Amino acid sequence: MSSSTLTVALVSDVFFSADGLERLDRTLAEAKSRGADLALLPELPFNPWSPAEQLCVDEDAEPPGGLRHRAQADAARRAGLALVGGVIVRDPATGRRYNEALVFNGAGRLLGSYRKLHLPDEDGFWETRHYEHGDEPPAVIQGLAMPVGIQICSDSHRPEGSHLLAALGAEAIMVPRATEPATFDRWRGVLWANARTTAAYVLSVDRAEPGLRIPLGGPSIAIAPDGRVLLETTDRLALVTLDRAVAADARRAYPGYLPVRADVYARGWAGVTVKGN
Repeated sequence: MSSSTLTVALVSDVFFSADGLERLDRTLAEAKSRGADLALLPELPFNPWSPAEQLCVDEDAEPPGGLRHRAQADAARRAGLALVGGVIVRDPATGRRYNEALVFNGAGRLLGSYRKLHLPDEDGFWETRHYEHGDEPPAVIQGLAMPVGIQICSDSHRPEGSHLLAALGAEAIMVPRATEPATFDRWRGVLWANARTTAAYVLSVDRAEPGLRIPLGGPSIAIAPDGRVLLETTDRLALVTLDRAVAADARRAYPGYLPVRADVYARGWAGVTVKGN
């Protein structure tokens, strides 16, 4: 990793089986040997996709800093590789459960976290039955070669979060997802538009779990701030290098240089009646 580039490994795999830790160690070691600085895992990589069914299982969640959290932190430390993972976390004060992304550096230290804001509630994706909507806006995460932000899966279909992250200085937006292959055309268009309109990199890796009644698994994709698709693949492991200079150039070009009229939009949003949580 140089001071101006970040090489990201997009890992389309899950690690909740008995050999999951061993496979994750091998995957991260391979990514590191190929020059990766950061591994992006899919949505909830250490959990079965429990939202495939409506029944909520208590064992799927853990307190902050729980076993799955520590397993991912330790794997990052063993590999010497930054890692974007995630857990279903249970708030010890309220008992509420959240789908939480975790970002670790190569020493296994937690740099930041983010709770999914937008939850589907339909066949195969009964997420509101398993955890609640997040309660904080996304924030930029520092400590890597470039400032990054997280949007989890459906969050990208409400692009306010991506635009907020870019306005706060994020140069890359990581999007772990759990989606069906048949819907990827819809996702490609949204992710491309988010990259082009935010002038930030957008990287997304899907959860590969084809054995479910609702099969999961679609391409990983990486899109540059100028809209170029840098990578689109169904490979289990793929690498892409991000360059801060490319993001800076995109911010100087159209539409990146357009002002962010946060004050104007805030007045408009103040008049919107909130539906749901």
